[in-house]
Amino acid sequence: MGLRQVANGTATEAGVIDSISRTMAKAVDGISALAARFSSDQNFCMSLVKAVELIANSGGRVVVSGVGKSGHIGRKIAATMASTGTSAYFVHPTEASHGDLGMITSDDLLILLSWSGETAELANMLTYAKRFNVPVISVTSNAESLLARNSAVAIALPKVVEACPHGLAPTTSAMLQLAVGDALAIALLERRGFSAEDFKTFHPGGKLGSQLLLVSELAHSGEAIPLLPIGTAMSDAVIHMSTKGFGVLGIVDGNGLLAGVITDGDLRRHMSQNLLLETVETVMSHNPRVVKSTILASAAMEFMQAQKVTVLFLVDAQGAPTGILHIHDLLRAGVA
Repeated sequence: MGLRQVANGTATEAGVIDSISRTMAKAVDGISALAARFSSDQNFCMSLVKAVELIANSGGRVVVSGVGKSGHIGRKIAATMASTGTSAYFVHPTEASHGDLGMITSDDLLILLSWSGETAELANMLTYAKRFNVPVISVTSNAESLLARNSAVAIALPKVVEACPHGLAPTTSAMLQLAVGDALAIALLERRGFSAEDFKTFHPGGKLGSQLLLVSELAHSGEAIPLLPIGTAMSDAVIHMSTKGFGVLGIVDGNGLLAGVITDGDLRRHMSQNLLLETVETVMSHNPRVVKSTILASAAMEFMQAQKVTVLFLVDAQGAPTGILHIHDLLRAGVA
């Protein structure tokens, strides 16, 4: 079915679909041009590499600035860097000219965004950077601009056609700036080995925070864990299992390691007149499904769904039980 067939109601609908299609095509063309320059232009490729190294080796913070749409993109770049382990913040160039330059120290580093490279509002920041030897990374489309020529690293983006039919509203160009900012942030993240656990430190709230919880933070521990030793009579095991309320019982050996589990299903399979006279090792399932206490809650949820179980024991490196986790604990915490 073609776009015209989708918009078979009115000419207006068809026009809207055509407009959206052209904008998306311009976006694809822009990113393709950026990727092509990175793979074919050694100078452009190395400018990004040098920018990553300069930021990684900086002893201070990354200060991002820009005007208009470049400023909005700059805010997002600063936020992405800050949330992935690179200390960064945004300063508006007008505010910088009225006192906020004092926030920038000689240990810091500037990332200045300007498509033309001739944005007048950035002049005072450039002057300040020169005076106090603050390194500048510029992101612009004009390698011969004032901004690029006064930068330690100039990232010269390919000139692209804006989606705006008048060529005025920054659209495709803003997307390229954002793509470069994301590329720098992720390269820095991977360079320093920023882990999911590190990520959690900066994202404690919301859905993302729940996905980054460790199972040990949600599991029940201590006396709440249903555990009995090998040799225990099933008459005592059934009572203990019912009292703890997890529908499962862990069986530990003489070394305190988890040797097996008894579930409601095991009880049904071994149901007989003599069940309560038997010992736990004759009923338990060997090789129980367990997880380490250091894994993410989201990973535990995936494991439960794959194994079709609702309860997991947490064990340490030796195999000793340290906690028990029910799927309801994950759902209450928002892990899904």
